[in-house]
Amino acid sequence: MVNSLLLTSLVMFGFSLVLGIIGSLKNYKLKGLRLISGLFNISGMLALLVLILYLWVTHKRPPLQTLGDTRLWYSLLLTICGLVINYKLKLTWPLWSCQFFALIFITIDFFNQSAFDTLLPPALLSIYFIPHVVVYIIAYALLTAGTIIGVKNILDNDEFLVNSVDEIISMGYAFLTAGLLLGALWAKQAWGHYWTWDTKETWAFITWMIYLIYLHLRYFYAKKIKLAKWYLLGALVILFISWFGVNYLPTASQSIHTY
Repeated sequence: MVNSLLLTSLVMFGFSLVLGIIGSLKNYKLKGLRLISGLFNISGMLALLVLILYLWVTHKRPPLQTLGDTRLWYSLLLTICGLVINYKLKLTWPLWSCQFFALIFITIDFFNQSAFDTLLPPALLSIYFIPHVVVYIIAYALLTAGTIIGVKNILDNDEFLVNSVDEIISMGYAFLTAGLLLGALWAKQAWGHYWTWDTKETWAFITWMIYLIYLHLRYFYAKKIKLAKWYLLGALVILFISWFGVNYLPTASQSIHTY
């Protein structure tokens, strides 16, 4: 079942991406192709949603405990961000980019399905667990979507979307802050300390500071748009390190956040 749903989402997003691009080419501007692309995209999202619900029922726990789980939520939320941007800004390429990222993370899960079976230690199961993970994944999706638009601005020197990028990054930063605070409350309940400068905590704080600097950069140096967008690209790399890259650092062996 897991294998079938992952494969379905991969095929649906793949077809949606290809047909969406073809349907927007100058020589193939066919509304029918774009409509079919949209239907494939929704089908891919539904496949992910069904998979999340299936894991919830079969594992008898919210599917938020493993990296495999978070990749599913991230892929779903990222494509939702792409759809909202498509609707609000009348742009299709952010959706394609979001689909492309989703395809990468779903593929990782497809070839590493054992990642869904890892369980958190009992001490870490608390009321803060679900909101902490959910707000972080929402933050990751928003910050990725904002970066995608920002990088396109670098390539095209398009100032039209600058305010939209700042709004999306600001929303993502708000969720990132909430996730950091909820994580501290979770740590207090689980280990008796709000903060221990564990590897994961340190990188989470670095990520939070990186995006805070971006917001200040945009406020005090509003005309340095190109610098800000390149900065965003680097910030996204730091975000991915904080999310899953820390597991491959030498200090991860002593980390209480490596499960």
